[in-house]
Amino acid sequence: MRIPVFPARPQACRVDTHAHVFQRDLPLTDSRRYAPDYDAALDTYLQLLNAHDIGRAVLVQPSFLGTDNRYLLQALSQNRHRLRGVAVVTPDVSEEELTALHARGVTGIRLNLIGQPLPDLEAKSWIPLFERVSKLGWHIELHRNAQDLAPMLDRLLEIGVPVVVDHFGRPDPEKGIQDPGFRALLGYGRTRRVWVKVSGAYRCAAPGSGFVHEATSLLLEHFGAERLMWGSDWPHTQYEQVMNYGQSLATLLELGLDATVVETILCTTPASFYGFEQESGNHAASTTTMLQRAS
Repeated sequence: MRIPVFPARPQACRVDTHAHVFQRDLPLTDSRRYAPDYDAALDTYLQLLNAHDIGRAVLVQPSFLGTDNRYLLQALSQNRHRLRGVAVVTPDVSEEELTALHARGVTGIRLNLIGQPLPDLEAKSWIPLFERVSKLGWHIELHRNAQDLAPMLDRLLEIGVPVVVDHFGRPDPEKGIQDPGFRALLGYGRTRRVWVKVSGAYRCAAPGSGFVHEATSLLLEHFGAERLMWGSDWPHTQYEQVMNYGQSLATLLELGLDATVVETILCTTPASFYGFEQESGNHAASTTTMLQRAS
């Protein structure tokens, strides 16, 4: 498959903001929706990054590993310069545990709520976690069907934490950009405190539809390239037979976007948001910088 030519920028600036690493024999959470029958090793992933000229990456804790972040942390320890992480924790996680995650390259937590009961984010049990996340300068990554996003976004924005919405906001594939939840998501662009990952389109697009082009155009109109980030969603769990890394990257590069827009989505925005610009390791300042630019 032909991979489009990148804008002339150093490899190191390009960031894949959404990938998973795991082994099939790791202990799995009882609430899992899926269990892999293969390994997605860090070495394999890094080879893909090199082959596709991607310099840096964000590893996201897979849902089937629950809150056991040990394998994620092990992977991050292999290359702190090149990798950041997004962990999954329980609401009662201690400040000490979060601080330890922070020191090892984690920059936020993921609420993966696909197939799960909706939590009451206004409950007192969540308040200490949100306060600790805010103190660390972290973000919250939200993965939920589009129809349920608005109340959770309202709550998280009320608290004051930056929010990253996964996979185009996960609209219903049959409704595409006409999904009322996706249309509501577009309105959050004006807050300047919500980012959206243009990733995993195969999870929310009808095959052969124009969803990716249409949705990306609308997201650019309402959020701007400075609030969009690309992710490969490697190893494309449950879609391994229809997607590979090169195809995932081409989903962005073959949209015909202006080179400066691609550069912002693929380089500038994620490099700043995830702290890759700060080689000192003080990645907490990155989100603060992004929010200051928005105000």
